Amino acid sequence: MEYFSVKKDDVSTSQKSKIGLFLIAVTGGIATAISVVCFPFISPAFRKICLPYVPATHQQIKNVIQALNGRSGSLIDLGSGDGRIVLAAAKHGFKAHGIELNTWLVCYSKFKALINGLSNDTAFFKQDLWKYNLKKYNNIVIFGVDQMMEDIEKKFNSELCKDSLVIACRYPLPNTHPITTIGQGIDTVWVYKICKN
Repeated sequence: MEYFSVKKDDVSTSQKSKIGLFLIAVTGGIATAISVVCFPFISPAFRKICLPYVPATHQQIKNVIQALNGRSGSLIDLGSGDGRIVLAAAKHGFKAHGIELNTWLVCYSKFKALINGLSNDTAFFKQDLWKYNLKKYNNIVIFGVDQMMEDIEKKFNSELCKDSLVIACRYPLPNTHPITTIGQGIDTVWVYKICKN
């Protein structure tokens, strides 16, 4: 009888070990999956200039569309996030592109364009905005942070064509005078005309 009870305890311990290993594997798998999904959202904090994902408000989108009134042609949203600005611009007749470093947001934006029937008028690219040439765009939208605005202003002045329109959201360009300002507080947009010779 004692022999049987010892064997029973051994079997019980063996089952507990297997369950423990299974739980460790599941927990590790979940942690890895969460890390893979979250990393693109956290990684901007490790860059020289942190440009975090903060979705545009409905009022900011309205202000951007108002700033584009009377304009046409191509548009690019630098750091397009979930694609809200690009999709809104496409609905108003623009060939609209977005560049974004976060792979998940690029995929989500493409999916939103597809289900809204805007795939032919939009394009989303996983790109670094500092390495992407803006020459072919005549309407540019940027939701920037204060630390980057002087450098992005230099990029605009060196790459954009005559009569390009720049719409800066959340922070203005430091050395260029806006032709108009729309909205107030966090929803403010500054509108600039790049006038080159």
